[in-house]
Amino acid sequence: MNTVWINFLRKYGPIPQNDNMYDETIQRYVKQKGIRPIQIEAQYLNALIENFKTENPRSVILTGTAGDGKTYHCREVWFQLNGTFDQWEKSGNIKEISIDNGRTLYVIKDLSELSDEEKRHILFIFIRTIKGLQNDSIFLIAANDGQLMEALKFVEVNDVATGVYEDIEEMLVSDLREHSGYSLTMINLSRISAAWALPRVIEAITTHEGWASCDQCIYRDNVDAELRCPIWENKKRLEGHDGNETLRQRLGNLLELCEINGIHLPIRQLLLLVSNMILGHPDAKDRLLRCRDIPNILEERSTSKASIYRNVFGENLPEHRKETRDIFNTLGRFGVGSETSNRVDSILIFGEDDPELNHLYQSLVLSDNYYGADHAFRAEQRKYLEGISEDGGASFLDLVRAQRQRLFFSIPEEKAEDLRLWELTTFHYAGEFLSKVYRIIEQGGRPHPQILSRIVKGLNRISTGLLTKTTDKLILATSGSNSQSRVSKIFEGNISVARDRGESVQIKGDDLGRINLEVSLSTSPTVPVVKLHLQLIRYEFLSRVAEGALPGSFSRECYEDILAFKSRLMNAQAKRNKEYQEDDYLEDALSFYILVINSDGVLDKKTVEVLN
Repeated sequence: MNTVWINFLRKYGPIPQNDNMYDETIQRYVKQKGIRPIQIEAQYLNALIENFKTENPRSVILTGTAGDGKTYHCREVWFQLNGTFDQWEKSGNIKEISIDNGRTLYVIKDLSELSDEEKRHILFIFIRTIKGLQNDSIFLIAANDGQLMEALKFVEVNDVATGVYEDIEEMLVSDLREHSGYSLTMINLSRISAAWALPRVIEAITTHEGWASCDQCIYRDNVDAELRCPIWENKKRLEGHDGNETLRQRLGNLLELCEINGIHLPIRQLLLLVSNMILGHPDAKDRLLRCRDIPNILEERSTSKASIYRNVFGENLPEHRKETRDIFNTLGRFGVGSETSNRVDSILIFGEDDPELNHLYQSLVLSDNYYGADHAFRAEQRKYLEGISEDGGASFLDLVRAQRQRLFFSIPEEKAEDLRLWELTTFHYAGEFLSKVYRIIEQGGRPHPQILSRIVKGLNRISTGLLTKTTDKLILATSGSNSQSRVSKIFEGNISVARDRGESVQIKGDDLGRINLEVSLSTSPTVPVVKLHLQLIRYEFLSRVAEGALPGSFSRECYEDILAFKSRLMNAQAKRNKEYQEDDYLEDALSFYILVINSDGVLDKKTVEVLN
């Protein structure tokens, strides 16, 4: 049995004491057990090593959240520069090593562990070094942003240190890698994309030589599916056995959407996710399988509970433990399993008996004889359809929920649109946003005009509170005294979507990789371009409203964000009007316009005059 490797992999999972999640303890464990640690390609490691080997190296500060690999980078640099394991493990928070260019490299793997006096002393040397006043030393420091700024406060302010605190703070806030006044490089490991890191984590785990111990296991690839090890089955599915990489691609899509939405998931969380996907089972000790559990799992015919598609969302864990893990909290917001489409549920529930759906039932459900329609699913399905379920069908509906999760990760791409794949999530437009907006802009293109038209329609419906179909211009309206009213029928102006005398509405990317709706009102530099950060939830909100959802029914926060955007548009319009001395009233009469919807659903305006 493959006990050592599987037990090692379990330690990366969501167990109460997951010590292996912390780099400091990995080396001790692997030395004791004689097992190679899980090593993931480090995006900046080679550049760091090359830097410290040059004649004129720069000091480096590694920032990022817990689990991004700051300690790992420091340790690997130490080893690559001929530092020893014993020296690294020796007590003391400041490591020193002489390097080939004649300098002493100071490695601080955790700035927060230093005493106040140590901070005061070592950071003063650090400041002298980055300012070129001390050429016999160089630094590699790991710290999150808050720790770094807090530690710098301990440095005595004098002619040498003046201004350094403010300059480093500016580098952090502005995400600058370098500053012209210092020999310093700042690397934020939180900029490593989870979507980039995921395939590397999967590769490191699934190709580890520890799996070789499974070669002689009778459960590894048993021809009888009911006698096949779920751990090995999950590993094969994760690595894309038989060339099917749909699971990895869809999971990568979810992580990429999280990144676009401003949610960073460090490598530590990805290790936790992948280990749970392979080993998760609600009936096992700590909810993660061991080799010794497999005979009982097979005997009890409960392999379906080990489904990798459930484990993605931490379904093997009790609710309180799942809620404390960022990765499951984040992926859980997509609602996969809880959300569905009528077509998918019809296939799952009625597909066996419905001639029009049977071919889909065969290809999507029966074809997976391990996690698809197993004996338990078909037995509960029959009871449900015949109305003889003892629990009113609750057991079957739980199984249907698990099948929705499996289908999200297994429906072939060529059937995704027809089966409305993304309706299995909270965000029906997420797939479109990712492939037809974000990636198109990333490649230097522009989204399809129909997408922009839908976003404009959603904005107009929120701005006016009317079910308009107007898409060629942005309508600005108030209730007369309040631009934040739910229904605003008093016309204040409009902005052409197509370019017209400085006016335009576009979906564009910015230098930070964000997607914005950019509204131009004038060619004048004094009239600002008004931008709305179009992250996933706002895109979904505007699209849903455009298709008929009531603004307040989806997201109160998004609704208020759009009203605030409308206010900024009106302020920009007022600046433009002032600059060009435009007004909408006559000398002898006060006139204003009331918005009305014509028979085509397009907004029109009706003049109302109040004579003096």
